[in-house]
Amino acid sequence: MELVGIEDFLKLDIRLAKVLSAERIEGSEKLIKLRVSLGDEERTLVAGIAKHYTPEALIGKSILILANLKPRKIMGIESQGMVLALSDGEGLSLIVPDRDLKEGAKVS
Repeated sequence: MELVGIEDFLKLDIRLAKVLSAERIEGSEKLIKLRVSLGDEERTLVAGIAKHYTPEALIGKSILILANLKPRKIMGIESQGMVLALSDGEGLSLIVPDRDLKEGAKVS
């Protein structure tokens, strides 16, 4: 994998978001539509995590998202960011803080 400089990392806006609502996307086995709060704004995200999480388990959870990813339509829904998760080839794990922080907190 190519090494990147700090200037590349600083271009990423990784923030803490709270899941307000979550629902499976009809016609997909792996996609969930999330409505998240970043504190001062709400966004819609489409995440490929339905094989690992139920919508009910996500509501109220604090997660990390890439907030400055260009919006993209996925199955007709505009996704305004990307949910960050870890994968070990056997499953996914959302990246969550170890204590309560304000929505919108930035990774630095």
